[in-house]
Amino acid sequence: MHDRWFGWGVARRLPGLIAGLLLFGLGIAAMADAGLGLGPWEVFHQGIGRHIGVDLGTVSILVGIPILFLWWPLGERPGIGTILNVALIGTATNVALPLLPQPSQPVVQLAMTAAGVLVIGIATGLYLAADLGAGPRDGVMTGIHHRYGWSIRRARTAIELSALVAGFLLGGTVGIGTVLFAFGIGPIVQVALSVFDREGRVGRARRPELAEELHSPGTVGE
Repeated sequence: MHDRWFGWGVARRLPGLIAGLLLFGLGIAAMADAGLGLGPWEVFHQGIGRHIGVDLGTVSILVGIPILFLWWPLGERPGIGTILNVALIGTATNVALPLLPQPSQPVVQLAMTAAGVLVIGIATGLYLAADLGAGPRDGVMTGIHHRYGWSIRRARTAIELSALVAGFLLGGTVGIGTVLFAFGIGPIVQVALSVFDREGRVGRARRPELAEELHSPGTVGE
């Protein structure tokens, strides 16, 4: 726990963590403004936001806080990256949303959506390479895996499908962007990790879990 909160190792990896989280929020905003669909959790957040009149990033923060309380019975423990994840991704999303264009041309929308997926994938590689604590949603996934013996793939699929269906029913945007995200995010994160985690620290620490995460559709990093 100490190496996820204090010391020179934390200070050295903190800039990469913060950059990754801010870029993650920027990528979400790009996909949201493009209007062609979001990743499963963002569909859920957007659906809630449309019902209660709250910005997408704010909903992400508000949802992330109670999710953290699910960690304790599952035996998961946060790091500084977990707390910053909750605060920075949603904040960056809110800041970027009004600054980015909202194109109406399909080709531009598609390009902006693809750029958003690419940015999120690169950001996830940066964030994971810092190895300073899982995001709140990832923590629930790994907690279910460790506590109940579910595979990472099964736990992640169940959680994200639930978020996607709930978000769709609440009015979140599901579309080609959702499909691009599902099938594109894993390969992009894998390449990003090869760049940002050259020592293979994350892969060695979480090799079986990470292999499943990076080879199945869905999101990594929140």
